[in-house]
Amino acid sequence: MSTRRPLKALGQNFLVDNNVIEKIVRSADISPEDNVLEIGPGRGALTVHLERLAGRLVLIEFDHALARQLKYRYEDNPRVTVIDADVLAVDLADLLEREGGAARWKVVANLPYNISTAVLFHLQEVRDKLSRMILMLQKEVGDRLVARPDCSDYGITTVLLGLWFDIRREFIVPPGCFQPCPKVDSAVLSFVSLPGPRVPVGDEAVFRKVVKGSFAMRRKTLINCLKAAELAPVDDLRGMLAECGIDGQRRGETLSMDEFAALSRLLSGMAQ
Repeated sequence: MSTRRPLKALGQNFLVDNNVIEKIVRSADISPEDNVLEIGPGRGALTVHLERLAGRLVLIEFDHALARQLKYRYEDNPRVTVIDADVLAVDLADLLEREGGAARWKVVANLPYNISTAVLFHLQEVRDKLSRMILMLQKEVGDRLVARPDCSDYGITTVLLGLWFDIRREFIVPPGCFQPCPKVDSAVLSFVSLPGPRVPVGDEAVFRKVVKGSFAMRRKTLINCLKAAELAPVDDLRGMLAECGIDGQRRGETLSMDEFAALSRLLSGMAQ
């Protein structure tokens, strides 16, 4: 295993606690029939377990030195592919199809805090190719993903990712399990891909605009947020809110997934 010092610029905090590693592997529930994508394997603490269990393993590592070490370590293993790249620049749909055909994938990752949300939405784009993800995130981000309506943690990521995944917090990971120690707790979450959207939303692009607009100014009322987002003339917005049974004086963080979806369907119909 590499002893190379973590690079602060890449947000590297290497997981070194074997008990946590074993819990992550159990949560992923990997079998020899599984294709597994690991993002940010780093020194390979999780990788050695995944390689033993998975039928196919693809590693994406942005640290060029660590990627070289991983390529050397697994050069004689035809079941392992190492990609030296920034995951956000990788065409995941092409990669997963090329490496696994029509098979679905499990994803395991200890995501750098500074790009975790961007990676989540990058993975959402290939949700039809994924069965399950076990991701370690900053606890604050994890809290937002599992939040319920009408609390400060509930927001854009909660709704947009919750539309396509069942998300559950598996366990908390304290700073002492990493080297170097981060300043905050982390959380391991499981994401199970749904066969379709949790609720029908009409045009998904419209749904995203509705959700983002509703949270753009959290202290403002919903009608003012939607007006500022220029989704429709304000009188039309008031009529659609009334038709959905939504009080325009509420704030976006109080709306349920069903309420966002109902409003999105009306706006989608108006756009046709």
